[in-house]
Amino acid sequence: MANPEKILQPSPIAPGAQKKTRVRWFVVFMLFVVTAINYADRATLSIAGPEMSSQLGLDSVMMGYVFSAFAWSYVAGQIPGGWLLDRFGSKKVYFWSVFIWSVFTLLQGFIGFLGSAGTAIVALFALRFLVGLAEAPSFPANSRIVASWFPSHERGTAAATFNSAQYFATVLFAPIMGYIAYKLGWEYVFFFMGAVGIIVAFIWMKVIHSPKEHPRINEAELAYIEEGGALTNMDQAETKKEKKKGINWSQVKQLLTNRMLLGVYLGQYCITTLTYFFLTWFPVYLVQERGMTILEVGFVASLPAICGFVGGILGGTFSDFLLRKGFSLTVARKTPIVVGMLLSMTLVAANYVDTQWVVIFVMALAFFGKGFGALGWAVVADTSPKEMSGVSGGLFNTFGNIAGITTPIIIGYIIATTGSFNGALVFVGANALVAICSYLFLVGEIKRVELKS
Repeated sequence: MANPEKILQPSPIAPGAQKKTRVRWFVVFMLFVVTAINYADRATLSIAGPEMSSQLGLDSVMMGYVFSAFAWSYVAGQIPGGWLLDRFGSKKVYFWSVFIWSVFTLLQGFIGFLGSAGTAIVALFALRFLVGLAEAPSFPANSRIVASWFPSHERGTAAATFNSAQYFATVLFAPIMGYIAYKLGWEYVFFFMGAVGIIVAFIWMKVIHSPKEHPRINEAELAYIEEGGALTNMDQAETKKEKKKGINWSQVKQLLTNRMLLGVYLGQYCITTLTYFFLTWFPVYLVQERGMTILEVGFVASLPAICGFVGGILGGTFSDFLLRKGFSLTVARKTPIVVGMLLSMTLVAANYVDTQWVVIFVMALAFFGKGFGALGWAVVADTSPKEMSGVSGGLFNTFGNIAGITTPIIIGYIIATTGSFNGALVFVGANALVAICSYLFLVGEIKRVELKS
């Protein structure tokens, strides 16, 4: 049976009617910019890591724990962050999120001045922990904003656009951060990214509004997105009474016992395992396993990221294309995910080649596949109950980012035990296979969850 949101296609505009504005695409552009900074801040430690670990005396296991510090708090903050979004709205919560995580990123640049290695390690772990806590509302906010601004047949493209910013962050910022670390020292990587984030936070506060309050949107665009299923009332005054309530744990339980959502959560955990390999250990892999310099890593790491960016845009576009061609929402979302994860599994082939350009090609193909299949946030926008869109996104991100805790630590132990990255690549590839199985055999039909009162 076709998804009801898919059926709500807007009618063509009659001759002489008002031409609709395209403010929604500016909104998704801002989500793209903020998400790029989000991921660049997460990756600062992987770029600064080789030089920093040498200065502070960190081995691979210790680095694994430091890499994971971000994810511990990021996971813990998902449900509270989602509740804050539902309570106070996306604009204000996102502003404070970006501002605070940028301040904590900047402060990491002072770690090297603490003198004692032990004190520096504790302070680094604490600051990474605080960055993760501050970033917790970011992706639930992205999904929430897309659900309120976009009709269902454009959500795949919109979600893929902001999600592909994680690759663009590497394309743009990895060479810059690599150059800064090479020329000025690893401390300045944190100073630079912290300052950029603070500036963007204030730009966000100035230009972002809800659909019904945006000064540049016209009636034609508002009607277009509403007819297509956009949830434009999420932050409006009529819902303030409901917003004052705390988290409804009975409704949270309904989300946690829904088979479709559990399959989506498991799939996201596995897909996020790939994300955190590339965010944390991939630059270290290029230095330690492939003998590259940190300056080379900054530029070489951007090549697979370009492929991930292209894959992300194509995956979302292809999904929406399938919807417009009459395929069900289930087929349109699952197909890119399964194909993308199959391509991601090719990274295991890097264990069997020695030529550097072949290794980069294999990683680029895996990056492309991960981007092509990264439609989880589109699925969240499609399935989240309108009463708990923030909490629903927070739950999804909680399960996904448990991988941010486990992946760096598991890979750290694999490297310490075996002395190479071979087992680590097999571990990451196996997670892509589990994601495929989850979407094929657990998720079932993709549809919006209706909560019982």
